[in-house]
Amino acid sequence: MRGAAKLLITTCALFGLGGTAGGQTHTSVPTIEALGTTPTERGGSNKAIFLLGGEQPLIVGTAELGGLELYDLTGKRVGSTEAGEVVGVDVRYGALGDAPLVASVDATTNSFRFFRPQGAGLSEVGAGPLALNIAVEGGCLYRSLQDGSLYAFAVGDGGEVDQYLLFADANGRVSGRQVRRLHVPSTAEHCVADDRTGSLYVSEQAVGVWRFNAEPETDNVPALIDATRLGRITEEVGGVALIDGGAGAQWLLASNATDGQIHVYDHAKDDAYLKSFIVSSGSAAIGEPGGLYAIGAAPGLPNGGLLIGDEDAAGGSNYKLIGLDRLASTLGLSAGSQTELVGTVAPQFPTVRPVMETAPVANGGDAADDPAIWANPANPAESLIIGTDKQGGLHVYDMQGKSVQFVGDGKMNNVDLRDGFKLGGKNVVLVTASDRTNKAVAIYVLDTATRQLINVANGIQATGLSDPYGQCMYRSAKSGRYFVYVSDPDGLVRQWELVATSGGKVRIKQVRDIKFSSQTEGCVADDGAGTLFVAEEDIGTWKVTAEPVKRAKPVAIDTVEGNPKLKDDMEGVGLYDLGNGRGYLVVSSQGNNSYAVYRREGDQAYLGSFSVIADAAKGIDGISETDGLEVSSANLGPGLENGAMIAQDGRNVLPVETQNFKVVPWKAIADALKLEVRQ
Repeated sequence: MRGAAKLLITTCALFGLGGTAGGQTHTSVPTIEALGTTPTERGGSNKAIFLLGGEQPLIVGTAELGGLELYDLTGKRVGSTEAGEVVGVDVRYGALGDAPLVASVDATTNSFRFFRPQGAGLSEVGAGPLALNIAVEGGCLYRSLQDGSLYAFAVGDGGEVDQYLLFADANGRVSGRQVRRLHVPSTAEHCVADDRTGSLYVSEQAVGVWRFNAEPETDNVPALIDATRLGRITEEVGGVALIDGGAGAQWLLASNATDGQIHVYDHAKDDAYLKSFIVSSGSAAIGEPGGLYAIGAAPGLPNGGLLIGDEDAAGGSNYKLIGLDRLASTLGLSAGSQTELVGTVAPQFPTVRPVMETAPVANGGDAADDPAIWANPANPAESLIIGTDKQGGLHVYDMQGKSVQFVGDGKMNNVDLRDGFKLGGKNVVLVTASDRTNKAVAIYVLDTATRQLINVANGIQATGLSDPYGQCMYRSAKSGRYFVYVSDPDGLVRQWELVATSGGKVRIKQVRDIKFSSQTEGCVADDGAGTLFVAEEDIGTWKVTAEPVKRAKPVAIDTVEGNPKLKDDMEGVGLYDLGNGRGYLVVSSQGNNSYAVYRREGDQAYLGSFSVIADAAKGIDGISETDGLEVSSANLGPGLENGAMIAQDGRNVLPVETQNFKVVPWKAIADALKLEVRQ
């Protein structure tokens, strides 16, 4: 248990919060007696937190122009910290270091500022105010359940819900980068995030409470939990808080400010409404409960406590506190058990980070799809990436991610290349792509000197397919012939030979069809072994001979049904060559944003999976919802001497832009999964 959690004690004497509830009903809603802090000195009591881990446990509350005010657990003010015009505050333990990190929201400069406990007070630890670019109303923190990354959410007057990835800079100071923007229609004032489930709750002042997914690499599909006129929110919603006391004691709380009530929802049952209560102090009920904050355990509060902002208190704006054991007993709910301050982060897979990303494609929506890699043997740093924009054409990128050419020849879905193709008396790098505009195979030569693609198709090379989709190439070690495979959404994979013409062009010659039961896309050919690997999106990964033989039967390597580490769609496929027939097969498991690795040789044994997460310092986000990928064991320049995986990123955030491709060193993947690298 971390140091902060060791502060837990069992006495309830400090606030006198044990025993039964004071008062009873107001319009059949139970009333719970609370104790209050000393009134704030200079501003409204918008929100307060419990802060454990310093010299003494504290309540830290916002006081607008008074900054952050500090109270001991008897409610007595013991200090203050200048922090601008503070309207929001939150805390996380065990993130970006062992000491608790406090994030405060400054409405004057519209920024986050960061603090840690020092002595009896707080010390600012930010690299500087983190500018938010909105008229900010509040904020909250979230520690990713996937990889432990720390995020901050800022909510604004225009309904903005902006997410920032926080990190420690080279000097150990806290900084951040905007990841994405969510939105509600009107002013949002409060938010709270659940590190356990990855849920974010936002109170839209005049509407109700919304739930979002807090993980940035996920779809943005909000759910309305409660709303004015449609639910139990009368007119205006205030603060939101979460209580996690374990099974049977997981609640969402929301302030129904207009009616002076706090509603309780069952967080474990899709936030279904449970009960409501009223808070009073000295026989006077809180008229408009504001910001809320709950903690699972604290000194004097073995089952935790709830802090409520009371801006209209008779003696002056202050904070009220209720023990969760009292709250539970009054409402007939379970008080649950003590909660660790530092939650356990157990990533489903080992994680790696990208070191480079390409420029975003020009087209919006689902556009970038599949990459190919040309390794420059004479100067690895001058290697090239060819990537599809399936809304318009092909990009050629350098190894810094800059687009050096765009060929707008149509909707190119997948792309592949092979060198050594004999054309016009020369060995060339041949590039092919599945052209959905013309229902054809697009064919180019990559001029490695000018870094340009040159169309060498002998006219439109029609496929006869309803929608040319997945695509890959094969060079036969037996015959030296070159082939291309293109898939159709109905499960048909068609193979053609690539044939040079006397006029220096290339045509295709159909040689066979391979039929699968449903849609396929990703594929890669092992030229040395003469094997074709195909990903059937909803089913799994197959292998079949790459040679154009009739009646070849695909054999399953792995299936979504048989491997719990996979989640459809199965998409991009790449091959890492260790030499001598050894290596690794990599397949993107799109449904859980991971990449499965198998042995190249033998029965393609499953070796594990990894995921790609953001590098905040570099400003490169992780990779999610990958369609196409490519893997190379060639030296691709500094930092990529052992090769790399290049993958399409379906959600390009940090900040939100159109899709692109990310580059991950193979060495990082090998270290994460204890694999080999090619020297």
